[in-house]
Amino acid sequence: MKKVMTGLSLQEKMLESVDYLVDIVKTTLGPQGRNVLIDHSMFSPFVTNDGATIAQNIESEDAVINTILEITKEASLKTDEIVGDGTTTTLVLLQSLFHSCLKQIQAGKSPMILKKEMNHDLQVLIDKLARDKSVPNQKHLLSIARIAAKDEEIGTMVASVFERVKHQNAITIKEVSNTTLKVLYLTGYQCAIELASDYFLREQKSLSLSQAHVLIVQDLVSDLEPLHFILNDCMANQKSLVLLAHDFDEQVVKEMVSLNLEKALTCVLFKVADYGLHQRKIEKDLEVLTNAKIVLDYPSLSLENLGRIEEITFTQNEAILKFEKTPKINHYFSLLKEESKNLKSDFEIDFYQKRMAMIQNGLAEIWVGAPTKTEGHEKKMRIMDALGAINSANEGVLLGGGVALIKVAHELEGLSPVSITFKEALEAPFKQILLNAGLDVSSIQKEIENSNFEKVYNVNLEKMEEKESTTVLDPFSVLVNSLIHATSIATMLFTTSSLVINEHDNHLNKTNEYTEI
Repeated sequence: MKKVMTGLSLQEKMLESVDYLVDIVKTTLGPQGRNVLIDHSMFSPFVTNDGATIAQNIESEDAVINTILEITKEASLKTDEIVGDGTTTTLVLLQSLFHSCLKQIQAGKSPMILKKEMNHDLQVLIDKLARDKSVPNQKHLLSIARIAAKDEEIGTMVASVFERVKHQNAITIKEVSNTTLKVLYLTGYQCAIELASDYFLREQKSLSLSQAHVLIVQDLVSDLEPLHFILNDCMANQKSLVLLAHDFDEQVVKEMVSLNLEKALTCVLFKVADYGLHQRKIEKDLEVLTNAKIVLDYPSLSLENLGRIEEITFTQNEAILKFEKTPKINHYFSLLKEESKNLKSDFEIDFYQKRMAMIQNGLAEIWVGAPTKTEGHEKKMRIMDALGAINSANEGVLLGGGVALIKVAHELEGLSPVSITFKEALEAPFKQILLNAGLDVSSIQKEIENSNFEKVYNVNLEKMEEKESTTVLDPFSVLVNSLIHATSIATMLFTTSSLVINEHDNHLNKTNEYTEI
């Protein structure tokens, strides 16, 4: 049975839904924000202060509220997807915007005109924030990581790791069973592989070869005849051979294994464990790193196709190449960097960033543990927040603690009939941060405004700091994405006049007013 809810009943339900979600999440905002304990049907309960994670896990027995919740959550989840931080700020902005806009609509304002005016003012706000942003230095990045992690040790570690490897996608986080919090740096180029035969490992877990010859064939290696002069050269010079191809004839694999077993030649045959364009790009990386020349047509090869690698280590599923930087490799890195600027897909951006990190600075693995699994998981999420924040900060930084937002809020007077809507919303994160710390909002805000926004309040140190020396900063892209997504969902909600829903007797609250259709 379909049910419809309209008018004031729907607006009240929307308000209830938004407040139900945001009132839980906003208690986590700021350095003194608290945690939320979340039960999970598939995993152990866990503790977190990450806004997007909390929002994802909030549900209601009321099907109408749940429907509205799913729309409301999108603002936070989208911010998390793009910048990895600012998820709670997004929801705090959304709640204030929606409350204020609904009052205007109930007073007679056209929802569609209101939406148009808000989108106009939003762009003005973004331009004003862009005007105020500054280029971050290492001290700024350290501060941002510490604020996002709500922990000096974790923030310092994340900033140090990021400074070395340069890319968020070059850093993985591994939960361990002990109380460890440490970083492992992994140098070299790593790629997933498929060995042509397990015999190449010689019953070992891994095999390392130094100064090996490398041959890369983007074709089927169908027989050994074209390889004879290369094999003879390797044996005469006592060099190992690493042969990468798209595939190998079974007889070729058997004969190469025999050469290994007879100790006439140390060789390894393998394929890149990827497909299509990604496979070819990885092969291109290996070509540059080894100074080889890719063979496109198998029978047509020569000694000029051979490259050399300083060291390569094979396991069952992975190859790790260690190489010396050369002008050719540095130039290739520059080309990859330029190519990456035109990418749109997050998947492709991740793929490029990881490759560039391995070529330039290597990878990092953060091991995080704690006395309990619950605390370990909570630490991991704070590390992820810090990584997202520091990665976003590369686009510029602004005064933190909500001060950048209240500064532009004071420049909105008389801009448009909806300026008051944004003014109230822009002040909301600042006020919530102070409320969560149990501080006097009005007196602190007054002092900041009287300084012409040349001061900011450091909640952790409980004191005012000068703009030029403060460590209280926010990434520009985090604030902008928070504003964009909060405005987007707020306008979607207040321009909705009816809700059509499938009725399920065990979920719907019977006191709601519905119309059957």
